[in-house]
Amino acid sequence: MEPPINSVLPKARKIATEAAREAGALARDYFTKDKQIEEKGEDGDLVTIADTLAEEVIISHILDAFPDHAIRSEETGWRGVEGDWLWLVDPLDGTNNYAIGLPVYGVSITLLYRKEPVLGVICDSHLDLLYVAEKGKGAECNGLPISIRRSPSVPKMTVGWIQGHIVGKDKRVLALKHHLEGSFKRVLRLWAPAIQWCMLARGDLDAMVLYNSEGDDLYAGLLLAREAGAVVTDFSGEPFVGMNPEPYLIASHPDHIQELISLVEQGLSAT
Repeated sequence: MEPPINSVLPKARKIATEAAREAGALARDYFTKDKQIEEKGEDGDLVTIADTLAEEVIISHILDAFPDHAIRSEETGWRGVEGDWLWLVDPLDGTNNYAIGLPVYGVSITLLYRKEPVLGVICDSHLDLLYVAEKGKGAECNGLPISIRRSPSVPKMTVGWIQGHIVGKDKRVLALKHHLEGSFKRVLRLWAPAIQWCMLARGDLDAMVLYNSEGDDLYAGLLLAREAGAVVTDFSGEPFVGMNPEPYLIASHPDHIQELISLVEQGLSAT
């Protein structure tokens, strides 16, 4: 009998890419229109009409094709009964950028099988770039293979930084960021995590450090980076697998991972 994962993934890939393209085109269309911006929660986060409509588009595509799959989406939460298959949907990663007219945002869709990401699709619609990663089959952008790069030296690296909303100005975070900013050429924070993972996967960022930022935008980027050749570990150097509600991660070319782990340890011990 054919393994369930092999029978689902080809169709899932088609559905996810179509949904991401359609949702991304919708967001791009609303970029210069009235975005109907509203506040969400108590941390200053925002939601726009594009978030809502794009989410409806994606969920409709998934449910039409896989009515028995569970979905966890950024705006509406859980749908369906948790089982082997779970879709994670962030219809507009980078909403705060989008709301102020900064064109750094994207659509992120992940399919997990037994809590392990097996398909990731990210659409940077403003640049017309579609990233797809399937477990064991590599990473691609607009149908062409992509891969991470090896930096000539750690001090010359440009490193992406991601932190969760709940982190705030914790002393450990401030100490770690200060240490990293003094250790690399540049530490970059875009407020659009999925786009940063794409930059790592295509070789425009050298590494990523993520401090407690689990969300619906995480796992597509993680899979993309891994399939592009990155090693992903937690802060103690253990390989990161499955899902974790409080992830602390480092991702880079395999040749740099041990030095990065040491730099993070030094930064955390500086408090």
